[in-house]
Amino acid sequence: MPLTEKGYLPRVIDDELRRALSTFGAVCVQGPRWCGKTWTSLNQAESVTFIGDPAGSFQNRRLAELDPTLVLFGEPPHLVDEWQEVPGIWDAVRLDVDCSRLRGRFILTGSSTPKRRGVMHSGVGRICTLDMRPMSLFESGDSSGDVSLGEVFDAPPRSIPLRQPTIAELAQLIVRGGWPESLGRSEEEARMLARSYLKLTVEDDASRIDGVRRDPQKLMALLRSLARNESTLAKNSTLRKDMLKFDDETIAPDTVADYLLVLRRLFVVWEQPAYSPHLRSSIRVGKSPKRHLADPSLDAAALGVDSRGLIADLNTFGFLFEGMCERDLAIYAQSLDAKLYHYRDASNREIDAVVELRDGRWGAFEIKVGANQIDEAAKGLLRMKRLMEEDSTAQPPSILVVICGMSAAAYTRPDGVIVVPPTALRP
Repeated sequence: MPLTEKGYLPRVIDDELRRALSTFGAVCVQGPRWCGKTWTSLNQAESVTFIGDPAGSFQNRRLAELDPTLVLFGEPPHLVDEWQEVPGIWDAVRLDVDCSRLRGRFILTGSSTPKRRGVMHSGVGRICTLDMRPMSLFESGDSSGDVSLGEVFDAPPRSIPLRQPTIAELAQLIVRGGWPESLGRSEEEARMLARSYLKLTVEDDASRIDGVRRDPQKLMALLRSLARNESTLAKNSTLRKDMLKFDDETIAPDTVADYLLVLRRLFVVWEQPAYSPHLRSSIRVGKSPKRHLADPSLDAAALGVDSRGLIADLNTFGFLFEGMCERDLAIYAQSLDAKLYHYRDASNREIDAVVELRDGRWGAFEIKVGANQIDEAAKGLLRMKRLMEEDSTAQPPSILVVICGMSAAAYTRPDGVIVVPPTALRP
């Protein structure tokens, strides 16, 4: 029987993990600490080795360091939790899968990506990697799931009356975040957990990942700068100037690049790549990614704001709200074997989010807090669609969607633009 923990809440990635186990010899579930990787993996594992278990003076880790194959015994799927603590486990798993040629042998979980040194083989064809994130609103029970992202590509949704969230409720969802441990907690408790997460990141994880000492104060200043620039295309030079302006911290360009790399390896920062709809070369398409912290609660914690503080600063509220919606879109898109992008061209025409399906169809999404912003967002989407329809080499979007936080319904407008609140979305 799977080792499912009592109280486990189903996750969108459950079906992805099940399919991957039926296809590959091993699956690696990777993502930020506390997002639920271990519980999700135990839900489908028959046996487990915890590399970080302190029992016997960290006996499991010492055994793995001596011989990685010693921690691979158990009924399949056998879970090896936090495998990156002993990178040689990866190659041991890859070799076992090669020799056995069996599917669903192992599940690996990892909260950071080790440097390639110590990992000899990529694992292509043997080990499938799945990215996991904090909970979406659908997973945490804060979305009704009345509108399926996958289904709107095939048919516009019927009009569905919904309870309109208040701006205070949306702010509370941002501050609480999608950490399983935060569900059911008070706002202050959730904020304490997020602050603790950042403290652990800068004081321990960032140096322990590769043994290189990094300045916690400068790293925290960088996290605050990233939070101030959440859901934007801020360059490294912009972040440096921002740190100097707001935190009086000077930092070298190479140091910024190193710190950002470490935060990506810890899955504390993720990037939303730029989309190119194959427009002719006369229209220059930007290539810079949007940067996000792993969860909007980390943005709020880095900035030291609660839900009332967010409401008092609607500009910051809007960027963190966008980050929350794009976190959810990333989760839903992955479950559909789709990709999440953003779009911006040289004329500063933007699309907040682009979801591209495996068959090449794609949807354009604008993200707004208030219902009074829907008309302008819809006009912008329609202009972008016309631009691409006029270009013989471009494939125009299949759907146009405004994700509106304070909409009282999910519906399709007469101009074909779909309006849906994030509290109604599901994969």
